[in-house]
Amino acid sequence: MPDYVIDAPKIIALPVAGSSALYPVRRVYCIGRNYAAHAIEMGHDPDREAPFFFQKNPDNLDPSGEFPYPAQSSDVHHEAELAVMLQSGGTEIPVSEALNHIFGYALALDMTRRDRQGEMKKAGRPWEIGKAFERSAPIGPVHPVADVGHPDHGAITLRVNGALRQEGDLNQLIWKVPEMISYLSDYFELAAGDVILSGTPAGVGPVQKDDDMELAIEGLGQMNVKVV
Repeated sequence: MPDYVIDAPKIIALPVAGSSALYPVRRVYCIGRNYAAHAIEMGHDPDREAPFFFQKNPDNLDPSGEFPYPAQSSDVHHEAELAVMLQSGGTEIPVSEALNHIFGYALALDMTRRDRQGEMKKAGRPWEIGKAFERSAPIGPVHPVADVGHPDHGAITLRVNGALRQEGDLNQLIWKVPEMISYLSDYFELAAGDVILSGTPAGVGPVQKDDDMELAIEGLGQMNVKVV
């Protein structure tokens, strides 16, 4: 065993649906403005510009079913997303081979301190303070490709306290999942354990303590998250 000078950080791992096995997480990449209607509501051109990504930290992923309202913010928004889990990687992956690198998919939320993100945008600074805070990515179990295939269409919805907030279809992704993987691999060496959050449809909005969020993606079921 290595003689570490401090206790080694624990491996972040997510439950796999229908199994006692766990999916270990290496990195988390998030694509921005990947649904046209969401790009418009955020004040941007929905044309197919080159994709851009930011990162969350592996331990931001939280399968507990609770989302603690973060400090230093009074405007926290939900963003419903399809998460993509890789089982292998590499560099310069062709679009035609990208799906072979996927282990499975999950439901996820990219919770955002919108006020802090807005401040960073105006100052031309990175978004991490608005995006990569503690437990900012509630996530459901990982569904293996062997069980669910590769979902490229189907409804994605988010309800808060039963009221529909977000509604879209996976076929509305501007950059499809294989294209995201290929593009990322031109700039990063992807590997097993990498997670990609694929973007959110229109309708993002604020939550408050005691709100109940219900995210559903056709073919992957639903997950409920309580704001605490």
